[in-house]
Amino acid sequence: MEITSVNNELVKETVKLQQKKYRIQTGKFLLEGYKAIKEAFDCGIKLEKIFVEKNKKNEYNFAKNLLIETTEVVLKKLATTESAPEAIAVGFQKIYDKSLLKNKKKVILLEDIKDVGNLGTIIRSAVAFGAEAIVLFGESVDLYNPKCVRASVGNLWKLPVIHVEKFNELEDIFASFERIATLPRTNNLLKNCNFGTPCLVMFGSEANGLSQQLIDFSTNSVKIEMTETVESLNLATSVSVIMYELFV
Repeated sequence: MEITSVNNELVKETVKLQQKKYRIQTGKFLLEGYKAIKEAFDCGIKLEKIFVEKNKKNEYNFAKNLLIETTEVVLKKLATTESAPEAIAVGFQKIYDKSLLKNKKKVILLEDIKDVGNLGTIIRSAVAFGAEAIVLFGESVDLYNPKCVRASVGNLWKLPVIHVEKFNELEDIFASFERIATLPRTNNLLKNCNFGTPCLVMFGSEANGLSQQLIDFSTNSVKIEMTETVESLNLATSVSVIMYELFV
């Protein structure tokens, strides 16, 4: 199959996936570039179609029945970046059962995370440092935003990332866990901490920190020791440092 016009109906439908409401309605999302597409394929993500430049199609023979040959102009229309990648795929979002969280030992919770780049970076670090799952609680950004997919650098499919909407669900799932609140003011320095498992490490947004509800839910707390000249770290940096110390 070949498509060369940006006015093709299939192209128009695919462009809609740049918007959150269409990703929610369809359960689909965009993957841009070879690395993201190949990593998703290898991890068992179901792909619907792959738009690819004609002279690059041999690199995508692992999914040759899904290929649609196209032009740079069409790819630029589909892309969410300034420069068009050589291929753009449509994939189906992966749905996890929340009950699997009860069997994990090292879980990260992010409350009200607003920056998609931060979320993608945290996912990448979580895979690197041995977290077994990530919980998104509250008003968090769209996991399948193209910027988040890119920032995770192919790691989005390597551990469960699960939205938990209600606090009573948290209470049920993590009742037996050590629940660690990351706070700017606590006497528990990271360098002195040695928490057992299973543990849930909870991070709030950069703007507001953890809600009082989650602080009250915690069974322990921790903070990163820093020089007095720095007030705080970027959220992705903080999560990475704490995961390295607690999980590796």
